[in-house]
Amino acid sequence: MRFHREGSGSPLVLVHGLGSRWQVWKPVLPALAGHFDVIAVDLPGFGESPPDGGRGDVPHFADRVAGLLDELGVPAPAVGGSSLGGGVALELGRRGIARSVTAFSPVGFYGAAGAKWCQAVVGLARRGGAALGPALPGLLRTRAGRAALCGIFYAKPLRLAPADGLADARALVAAPGFAEACRELGRWRYPGGGPDGDAGGGVPVTIAWGTRDIVLSCRQAARARRLLPRARHVSLPGCGHLPFSDDPDACARLLIEAA
Repeated sequence: MRFHREGSGSPLVLVHGLGSRWQVWKPVLPALAGHFDVIAVDLPGFGESPPDGGRGDVPHFADRVAGLLDELGVPAPAVGGSSLGGGVALELGRRGIARSVTAFSPVGFYGAAGAKWCQAVVGLARRGGAALGPALPGLLRTRAGRAALCGIFYAKPLRLAPADGLADARALVAAPGFAEACRELGRWRYPGGGPDGDAGGGVPVTIAWGTRDIVLSCRQAARARRLLPRARHVSLPGCGHLPFSDDPDACARLLIEAA
């Protein structure tokens, strides 16, 4: 697994979502690197990490992140995750591997319809990026193009630099692990059990949801509250599915407080 590492202090591991890459965390990295030894990973089959032939589901990705931590000699880090990565972060907390978890719009709290919607929306974004191909650079240089193409994931797409939007779109289109992970994503539900946010002997959990998330609706936060009643549940007003450029200060603050 490839990863980006910067900063110093206690370890903080960051895990991206479906079709994404470690760079999704770039808006919050400057604030985090002043407090932590930040390790932002590319999951197998995404970013610069090649596929590993394993089942592309949350438990497998959690196994791989745990294995990387063993290789690096990093015990009990704080873990932050986004979307699919939020599910991975919660699984690492459930296993007692993470010492704290911050999950942004995590997968696993939807019903069948919510899972199908998530798969359809992200799959449509991937197919659209592939179809537009050479036209993407020009489109993303315009305000209208960024609003139309990035508004699925960001509530404030005009804050996204055109070069970053283009690199993200190309990474989504090119990710060899996408099809398997997208298929498995629809089957996985947070199983409950294990550390559930009880700071007294368990793992502290923070779950944050953007109020303008159209990929994983913030209505799913109600089920997260039922399954994780002792966790800290936070709304991010005016933020989309990927809130890190929508409100980097609020996202960094949550990660710092939780860790």
